[in-house]
Amino acid sequence: MYHQLWTERDPRVPAHRQLDDDGRPTVDDIARDLAARQGDSESRFAKLLTVEVRETGQVIGYCGLVIDDTAGAEPELAFELLAAFHGHGYATEAAEAAIGWARTCGVTRLQATVWDWNVASRRVLEKLGFHETGRIDRTLGTATSLITELDLRAS
Repeated sequence: MYHQLWTERDPRVPAHRQLDDDGRPTVDDIARDLAARQGDSESRFAKLLTVEVRETGQVIGYCGLVIDDTAGAEPELAFELLAAFHGHGYATEAAEAAIGWARTCGVTRLQATVWDWNVASRRVLEKLGFHETGRIDRTLGTATSLITELDLRAS
């Protein structure tokens, strides 16, 4: 599923987040990378879960939180679904569950970073109550990435 997500990514996504001319990362590359991250000492890690269609159990993407343990950093909501499942409410439902989990863990504010051209994801974030902060993340290549926030104390 992860490999298929990489093959479907919009061509505007920065090159380091797309398959290269040799088809990398392969499924094995992704598995090795995930295994290597288990127990590493990086301050940034992810708690991502697969998103499944309830009726069939089919895995259609992932959703969860990326957590940066550095001082002052806020957890970040992340989600990505296979293209065939866009527009059916799955991202919104999965993100609502991740937000609920964050709330029960005592998180008071979440952020999400989204490319300015990604209207569908921006719409999901808006439905969830996120608002654009006016800040831009330029670490993801040349694409303009907007930072959005959700105050969990106010919702």
